[in-house]
Amino acid sequence: MTGLWLAIAGAGFAAFLGGIGSAIGVGTAGRAAAGVLSEDPNKFGKLFLLVALPGTQGFYGFIGALFVMINTRMFSTPLFNMTWVQGLQYFMAALPVGIAGLVSGIHQGKVCAAGVEMGAKRPEATMKAVIYGAMVETYAILGLLTTLFLLLKLK
Repeated sequence: MTGLWLAIAGAGFAAFLGGIGSAIGVGTAGRAAAGVLSEDPNKFGKLFLLVALPGTQGFYGFIGALFVMINTRMFSTPLFNMTWVQGLQYFMAALPVGIAGLVSGIHQGKVCAAGVEMGAKRPEATMKAVIYGAMVETYAILGLLTTLFLLLKLK
């Protein structure tokens, strides 16, 4: 059962780390947006995307965890006979999405907070700030793809 527990731990880390990155990132951008909205509540629609954007890393972590659970048959008859080496492979395969989600979520929140501040001064440029946030998103997506490709190799 050691192998299965390692795989489950990998799934947990993928979801947990991505969720932490998203929570910190959304919190950072949300604080900046709350300050702007206290001055002008009409900017809510323009700022919403900048606040929500760092939340995607949590979803990517969940998707990575879900694929680990699917590959180890957690929803039917789990692979109880998995060796610890196989479990370690699943654990390591889950780390890219978790770590990339943690780091990129935090930094995307900072970039989006700067975009919110820019939008306070120049509302017409708010959507341009989304592009900078999306550039950070690229690395979260690469982490997810790396995890998925590694898991495909383990099938």
